[in-house]
Amino acid sequence: MKVKEIYNLAIKIGIESDLRGANFVQKLLQQKKEKYDKLSEKEKAEFDLESLENPYSDSRILNIADDKEIKKVLFGIDIDPAEILLAKELGGIDLIISHHPLGKGLAHLADVMALQCDVLNLYGVPINVAEGLMREKVGEVARGVNKANHQRTVDTAKLLGFSLMCLHTTCDNLAAKFLKEKVEGKEPNTLSDLVSLLKEIPEYKEAMKIGAGPKIFVGNPENRCGKIAVTEITGGTEGSPKIYEKMAQAGIGTVVGMHISEENKKEAEAANVNIVIAGHMSSDSLGINLFLDELEKQGIEIIPCSGLIRVKRN
Repeated sequence: MKVKEIYNLAIKIGIESDLRGANFVQKLLQQKKEKYDKLSEKEKAEFDLESLENPYSDSRILNIADDKEIKKVLFGIDIDPAEILLAKELGGIDLIISHHPLGKGLAHLADVMALQCDVLNLYGVPINVAEGLMREKVGEVARGVNKANHQRTVDTAKLLGFSLMCLHTTCDNLAAKFLKEKVEGKEPNTLSDLVSLLKEIPEYKEAMKIGAGPKIFVGNPENRCGKIAVTEITGGTEGSPKIYEKMAQAGIGTVVGMHISEENKKEAEAANVNIVIAGHMSSDSLGINLFLDELEKQGIEIIPCSGLIRVKRN
């Protein structure tokens, strides 16, 4: 496989795993195409054409140094210039992939957060409420990443001759689908049961060994879960702190997430919504691993780095 083929596979799998359903995503792409067709020539020149086929703006090809067959990939949760230098030191690396967005993917991180509104709606939060509350958070994230040095790592890859891409929401969708099916299949009764269930998953089991396993952040082990929502696993980054009251009103009793800020934790406590944090790097690793298993089927060697807990399910 070449770089573009790996990227296309990631987008395809990301759409297939999207909690909203592939048909829903295709309709969104069609709506964007219709909007594009109505733009002026000047507006079309500034339009992100890639977004007509890729619904996840934080997942991008950032550099193609050599359009050759990819045999060995260095994959890390975070890729900085240090990891690019590591690839040079290791030798034989044909492609470097970061999970967390870089370059254009980072600049457009806030654009994928609409996914959270749709997922909240699936769990019973009215779409107008979800969109209204998320709008402020989306703006906050957009302003936050605006100050970042988006191209620093991309420029390093170009100077050292490495192909580079980032795959964020594409992989997070895989993790969200996996966890949703796991939770709904087992139907844990208490928070303690839910944490025990998560600890059965290899990535979380490994994270336990370094003190980064699943933990209850809001609630007590004996608390009953009620309706469990996997609303904070995919969708760019953490959602609005104001959403927990609306979750409670929609009948959600427990949220499974990757991480949570102190502000969001306090709002969840006030709304009596239990929060179980599965773990950030371990949850990222779960989604990445499900994708990497597909790459390995194509005969590609994977070198994990930068916090990636590699678990094979082939």
